Amino acid sequence: MKARISISLFLLGLGGQIAWAIENQFFNTFLYDIIIPDPQYVSIMVALSAVTATVTAIIMGAFSDSIGKRKPFLLYGYLAWSVSIWVIPMAEWIKPVIVAAWMVIILDSVMTFFGSTSYDAVYNAYLTDVTTDANRGKAQGLLSLATWIALLLVYGASGQIVESMGYFFFFGAAGALVLLSGVIGGIAAVEPQRAIVTDSKSIVKRIRGSLNMQALRHNKNLLYVLLAIGFWGMAFNVFFPYLLIYLKHFLKIDIATSSVIIAVSIFIGGIAASIPAGIIADKIGRKPVAIFAVILISFSLIAFSYARLPIAIGILATLWIIAQTIWTVATGAWSKDLFPEERRGEFAGYFTLFYVAFTMIPGPLIGAIVADRWGIRATIDGKPGIIPTPEIFVVSAVLILITIIPLLFAQEQ
Repeated sequence: MKARISISLFLLGLGGQIAWAIENQFFNTFLYDIIIPDPQYVSIMVALSAVTATVTAIIMGAFSDSIGKRKPFLLYGYLAWSVSIWVIPMAEWIKPVIVAAWMVIILDSVMTFFGSTSYDAVYNAYLTDVTTDANRGKAQGLLSLATWIALLLVYGASGQIVESMGYFFFFGAAGALVLLSGVIGGIAAVEPQRAIVTDSKSIVKRIRGSLNMQALRHNKNLLYVLLAIGFWGMAFNVFFPYLLIYLKHFLKIDIATSSVIIAVSIFIGGIAASIPAGIIADKIGRKPVAIFAVILISFSLIAFSYARLPIAIGILATLWIIAQTIWTVATGAWSKDLFPEERRGEFAGYFTLFYVAFTMIPGPLIGAIVADRWGIRATIDGKPGIIPTPEIFVVSAVLILITIIPLLFAQEQ
């Protein structure tokens, strides 16, 4: 893989993951803290964002396939994406607050449209185009590395920046990072060397042609891998949204200690493991590496549920982050191996369907049910609440074993 391609993949991945981290967390807190403290509006925004991301990725991915171009979507898409981040805090100027709240929701969907177009659909298709089965795991490792670095950048510095400088400066700085990474990465990007097959069918007909029974049978191995990705994400999100709440309120670990534990775990389990995971997935194969990741995370989550000392928590958190890294790299490369060459943008959209919509909606809901059943009723900041207990990790560990079933049926390229 050429250095120029590696640079483009890393920088575009970094910018994209910074943007998604901002959208997934800090648009929510901005809406709640600055505009209107009503969780209902946050839930509406999250739901509409998930739908927008999925529909956009499929349609715009198919459009990118039909015109045979990737680079314009990357370069100009990231430019528009960064601008859409900058305009979000301007909603604070709108009165009344109900109108301001709906403006944030609309602007979030606009931002998601640009992000899902340039990243979810086109970037994932571009990564597939410029790699082969022999080095695609390494490319996924670069993306995983960029993802973990983005998480450290966003979550490591965000709280202090928002407190001291406010949301205008925070979103401005974040948008600038997305712009810088996207422009440099977009300029470094190259159009795929292999020919992209085009046809005269409309976008709708192309998509419908991918969803009939004949097409599903033809792409059954990809369907098995996507089902596995969906099951994994659903199980992972049973505990992940509640992790910080668990550390703070159940284990009574202060924020400073939690931050150190998370930072060290991400550095070792995410950043340090990303490239080796990609190399191993290329050499050994996607399937055995993915199955190993399932076993590792199930074991480490059960053990994590019994951990009480910070050092044990840090070691076991590192283990399940390593498993998450290995899984993401192996299945990301495996699914891209199976994308039909002439429809990689469109199928990157289907990947988003399983990776986002099928995971982020049911997973946290199951976690909430588990917390309601086994959690501790308590008064938190003067309000009645529920503290999640270790059972959320046990349920996640058990559910994640379902992932092995579609993996056993799936065959590698």
